[in-house]
Amino acid sequence: MTHHGGGSAEPGRIPGGGDRWLLVALAGLLSFVAMLDMNIVNVALAEISRDLDVTAATAQWVVLGYQLPVVALLLPVGRWLDGAGRRSAVLAATAGFGLCSALAAAAPWAGLLVTARLAQGAFGAVLFVLMPVLAVGSVRPELRGRAMSVPATLGPLGAVTGPAVGGLLLDGLGWRAVFLVKIPFCLLALVVAWRAMPRDRGPRLPRTRALPDVALVATGVTVLLVALTLAAGDSSWLALTVAAVPPLWLWLRGEGGRPVTGVLRTPGLPAAHGAVLALATGFAATHYVVALYLQRVNGVSATATGLTVLAFPLGMGLAGPLGGRLADRYGARPVAAVGAVVTSAGLLLLVPVDGGWSPGGVACRLALAGLGMGLGGGPTQALVMGAAPPERVATVGSTVQLARSLGFTLGPALATAAWGLAGSGHGARAGLGLAAAAGCLSVPLLLLPARRSAGTAATTNAATAAPN
Repeated sequence: MTHHGGGSAEPGRIPGGGDRWLLVALAGLLSFVAMLDMNIVNVALAEISRDLDVTAATAQWVVLGYQLPVVALLLPVGRWLDGAGRRSAVLAATAGFGLCSALAAAAPWAGLLVTARLAQGAFGAVLFVLMPVLAVGSVRPELRGRAMSVPATLGPLGAVTGPAVGGLLLDGLGWRAVFLVKIPFCLLALVVAWRAMPRDRGPRLPRTRALPDVALVATGVTVLLVALTLAAGDSSWLALTVAAVPPLWLWLRGEGGRPVTGVLRTPGLPAAHGAVLALATGFAATHYVVALYLQRVNGVSATATGLTVLAFPLGMGLAGPLGGRLADRYGARPVAAVGAVVTSAGLLLLVPVDGGWSPGGVACRLALAGLGMGLGGGPTQALVMGAAPPERVATVGSTVQLARSLGFTLGPALATAAWGLAGSGHGARAGLGLAAAAGCLSVPLLLLPARRSAGTAATTNAATAAPN
């Protein structure tokens, strides 16, 4: 008997009939490329600084210039894509992303490089929202877990392998190759989208009256992201997060925010978003603390550290396809919860870390956590997207991507704060304990049943009926 992770509706179903696995592969490809770009440039910053004769702080904006618009524009982009043609959006965003990569690679000075990265981040925000929307809309509901496991697995793999790929390109071809490597992927994605996606009514430009809403949410999310990023080096920067509250509050109370908050009242969505945030926080905190501990405390080389932390994505890659198949057979919720339990077990086994552990011992624990993350990643996304109201599937795609992005940023910041409070002797254990606590928190959130009350249903229906 086949169980469904969401409701009976088919949110965002791409017309044409049949299961379009080529479009699921396209979602996975876009997920890998967009997440690869999050981390691949980090290793090239020192060389960019020397070659373009700028300070290290200026070179850092080559990374922030991409990350800030990606996260800040997710929610406005989600609302826009609910009424835009999907094929046109994929083609425009992928072409823009690839073009900006080429401009960044050819930039003769830092100002043009940062400008190209800012524009690339805006196109990246569209790609991030389109990933789950493409996957969930390309297959029947009973195959949704398998489909969602593709971008849910390939995205984190792109993020974790980025530094290794960037290092190889940097040593062999120089920093400009770090930007050029994404162009062949973009060309492949354009060909697939052009040939496989049904034609739509064409692009729809965002409304001018939506600009104040975009400015408010972008300001609030940018301040929050900057505060969390800086807090990874100094936990006192966490106080800056208070400055993000006024613009986000104004946006939530306005025309742009009400439909989003209404959608998030859909039964099952708040807890599922919390689980995504908790798992991303645990993943990022673990990756940060383990790398820091192995090199600074255990004296392990950078190469050995890189190979050790690759155990996590290896586990994810192995378990991802299995998680999707199990979700389609037994339901997304129980498989997602089992994945969270396995992830939490791996993270808990890391907490009593000490100097006597070999990199292999750490890798085994990371692999277990990665297996759990791969097992539950696709089912968790299927759970979220399956509960999305059909007319707001892109909005839900943007909110779940925002939860994940904030978790990736929040993890290192909280781990740094925990390390500092515990002192150098127990800092690593405190950081890993925080990561394990975040993983454990996801389990009850995923097990919470979706309850619909008459008042909630009325509120959700009214909110989702709001015009774009």
